[in-house]
Amino acid sequence: MKNTVLNILVCSVFLTITAKAQHTMKTNDVTQIAPEVIFTKMLNTPEIKNQEVKLVIVTFAPGEISGAHRHPIPTIVYVLEGSIETTFDGKVTRLKQGDTFWEDPNGLHTEAKNLSPDKPAKLLVYFIGDKEKPFLIPEKK
Repeated sequence: MKNTVLNILVCSVFLTITAKAQHTMKTNDVTQIAPEVIFTKMLNTPEIKNQEVKLVIVTFAPGEISGAHRHPIPTIVYVLEGSIETTFDGKVTRLKQGDTFWEDPNGLHTEAKNLSPDKPAKLLVYFIGDKEKPFLIPEKK
């Protein structure tokens, strides 16, 4: 009985922390799973001044369609797993594992759709820009 109560308590704490972390991230209005920043570095060299680089993993649940959004900084996408269909500034593009995609700053990314009904799709996204600029802004509804 003690083990069961302890397991329930541990799971409850974990779920509370996870829910709070997802709730505080402002970008979770775009995909079901909040983007995961896996690398951040400030660049301050003679050639590149005060720019921040971010690598972000974006995961799409099976069949998921993202909400409309913009990236105020240059964006490069690499498809790690699965295939997606993306609509950026009115142009529809299909991407599969190993494909890349460029997004100009502030363009309207109407949606991205995971084409698989039963497998997730994962993207590695590279951002570079001013540190104070967010990498993702959900489009107002």
